[in-house]
Amino acid sequence: MIPAAIKKTLRDCPAYRISPADTNYFALVFDGMGDGCPFVAVVEIFAVGGRTPPNAHHAAHEMFFVLAGEGVALCDGQRLPITRGDALMVKPGAEHVVENTGADKLYCLTIMVPDEAFAALIRAGTPVVLDEADRRVLGGLA
Repeated sequence: MIPAAIKKTLRDCPAYRISPADTNYFALVFDGMGDGCPFVAVVEIFAVGGRTPPNAHHAAHEMFFVLAGEGVALCDGQRLPITRGDALMVKPGAEHVVENTGADKLYCLTIMVPDEAFAALIRAGTPVVLDEADRRVLGGLA
């Protein structure tokens, strides 16, 4: 039975890189496989110059909240600069890319509802060890 409330710290959140060539990776916070929820919540971490591949979601809304760093979101022809404290929502069907344009890593709390098998894709990737910069930005909780 899944409890009514679930509390986690960074040390409870496994991290993965989906593909070896990817320039972003994910600290998996909540997902349906581990937590029984209809969404996936991650901290998405982009290397300097890193970016997502162009992608779109059939039915999911995806939200990015910038925790640290700066970048640009490209969405169906729109170019939207993003920086700490900014929130971006991408609607279903919109092709988008998020790119780190800053001098340091870009950190986004990313939530996708519904999951659309995103958590399974992340979990199938290669495990990543969060480094000192990651632990510092994410509260030193590892």
